[in-house]
Formats: sequence, structure tokens, C-alpha cells
Amino acid sequence: MYETNYHRAGSLDEAASLFAKADDPKFLGGGQTLLATMKQRLAAPTDLIDLAHIPEMHGICENPDTIVIGATTTHAEVAASGIVQARLPGLAKLASGIGDPAVRHVGTIGGSIANNDPAADYPAGLMALGATITTNKRSLPADAFFTGMFETALEDDEVVLSVTFPVAEKSAYAKYPNPASRYAMAGVFVARHGDGSVRVAVTGAGQDGVFRSAEMEAALSANWSPDAVAEISVDAENLLADIHGSAAYRANLVTVMAKRAVVAAG
Repeated sequence: MYETNYHRAGSLDEAASLFAKADDPKFLGGGQTLLATMKQRLAAPTDLIDLAHIPEMHGICENPDTIVIGATTTHAEVAASGIVQARLPGLAKLASGIGDPAVRHVGTIGGSIANNDPAADYPAGLMALGATITTNKRSLPADAFFTGMFETALEDDEVVLSVTFPVAEKSAYAKYPNPASRYAMAGVFVARHGDGSVRVAVTGAGQDGVFRSAEMEAALSANWSPDAVAEISVDAENLLADIHGSAAYRANLVTVMAKRAVVAAG
């Protein structure tokens, strides 16, 4: 790891000031990706600005129609939250399956979505639930936030403060994890909303990261049943292929995971 300066910000104003003064700074959420990248000498920020101790960025708040989760809330806290388990069980299940216990107790929802790893779990949950990301500058719908593999709409000095989730009528997540990393080789989040609309988001399989399946959404809107998606296959031409599985293999996994997610949602 290259030499870096560590700063523990106590407020958003302090974090912004530290960022402005540094030559090549990076904001630090849980650090589960950034620190590993630095250890491999693939990243060398001059300054790390830790956001984990800013009070207003942490916690879970319940409203009549939404749940707001602070950006520095850990995966373990989301998974264990009675509020999330009762009102968005699919999101609680998703958080409980991220990495291993060590990762879940340090990694944060804000850090995960800001990094936008193509195999991360949270992007599928945010997109299927129609979440809104609030930053220190603006609010963005999930569909506009995720722009490509490891890419988001965030500006360099922009910080994710919280994520607001509409409470869905039904929600569930199913993934096929890589046996070693626990990253999704294909993960599908399904959500049926109170107005009857259905959103289906896929992670782990797309060449450009998370994406929605319009065909599955239409089929499930007409018939909320695993049979409705059983014969639907996403285009393998746009899917990832690596040593763990071909594009065609991932296309089949997407269909299987979509069926399982609908069964889990009930």
C-alpha cells in the first residue's frame, strides 16, 4: 500500500473541507473495496476521508410509505433491522447474504452503491424498489444513479447521505453466489408495488452492471407467478462471460433466480 493520510471527519462540512484541501482525496465508507484496491497498489489516494462517524449519515428511519437508510449504515444493521425485515423483507434478505460476517459488519450501503461493482447486491435492490439516493447536492432516482460498470452519476466531491426506499407490497431477492467471494454471478430482485407495477432488476450478469428486465416486468404485472418468467431469457450477448461462467450460463441463471425470487416474495 502506498502512503496516505487518514482523516476522520466529524461532520459533512469537515469532510467537504478536507476533500477540497487534498491533492487526490477519496471518501471512505466501509472500505471493503477501496482498502483492498489500495493494498494491491491499484489506487493511491493522497488522503482518505472517513465518513463513518458523521451522525446524520447513519441509521434507519421508518415513515408511513418509505424507509430511509443512512449511507454509513452497515449491511449487518440492515439485515438485522426489524423495520426492514417487516416492511421490505427482500432488502433484509439481500443484506444478510452480502459477503461474510466480517464484511457485513463493516461494509456500508452508501459505500456499496457508490462503488457500483457489477456483481454487488444492493444496486438490484435499489433499482427494483425504485429507491431515491440523496447526496449532499441533490436527489437521484436509482435508474439515473447507476450509469455503468463501476460508474455512477456521482461527482468527485459528492457524498451519498441516505437512500429512501418506497415500501413495496411484495419484495424478494435471489442470487447465485460465487462460492469463494459470495459476489452474485446472477442476482434478481423482484418487487410488486402498491399501484400494481412490477420492477425486476438483475445484478452480477450484465456487462454494464445492474439492469432491469422489461419483459419480466410485463409478464409479472400480468401474472404474478414464477411460471410467468419461466420461459423468458435475457439476451446473452449483453452478459458477462468469465472463468466462472459463460454468458449463456448467466442468462439461464437470471431466469432461475427470477423464478426463485417470485416464489420467495409469495
